[in-house]
Amino acid sequence: MRVIITAATNLELDGSAKKASQLFQKSKLKLSFHATGIGMLASGVNLTQLITAHQPDLIIQMGIAGSYIKTEPLGKVMVVASESIADLGVREKGIFTDLFDSQLIKDNEAPFKKRKLINPAIRLFNVLKSDTVAAVTINEITTSPKRIKEIIATHKPVLESMEGAALHYVGGLTKTPFIQIRAVSNYVGERNKAKWKLKESIEQLEAYVLTYLAALENGLKK
Repeated sequence: MRVIITAATNLELDGSAKKASQLFQKSKLKLSFHATGIGMLASGVNLTQLITAHQPDLIIQMGIAGSYIKTEPLGKVMVVASESIADLGVREKGIFTDLFDSQLIKDNEAPFKKRKLINPAIRLFNVLKSDTVAAVTINEITTSPKRIKEIIATHKPVLESMEGAALHYVGGLTKTPFIQIRAVSNYVGERNKAKWKLKESIEQLEAYVLTYLAALENGLKK
């Protein structure tokens, strides 16, 4: 089974890559690790190139994320079931209108379904039966309380990242199975990084991914 594991940055990726390369040397899982860059553009292009070159059976995107739900503990790992692009549209007279409401994209125009980028293989590849959540992807990290309220009202997300929608979009169009795994490093809008749990969330993410790969490998043995 060919599995590509990606993250936006080497900071999020390297620990898992080093450990997994040692643990799964003789595995049926053929693993490769790639940093795709920050943001939807870099991730989208690099994911497309990886799929074309490697024809993977599964792409795993791992990374940290901000949470809109302040009762969720920092460091918690979640699996993203659906993505929305929260800042693609027009802002006029202080009001944001997305491309669906602007009628520039149809609600079910592929790979969208009811305006969302849904992971169709979530049940099959959520092998650890983790909590699945809705997320939004943005180009500019959300800091404005007003904008946070707008995004919550429109999309009802739990998580925010800068790359998730690229995975869901490319995976959906190319019909490549994928799963997005995120650890909460901070709460959306909190800019005091002393209150973030960056190191701890990456450690939790690494531990989860290694456990996930072991469970995936065990499934292949059955």
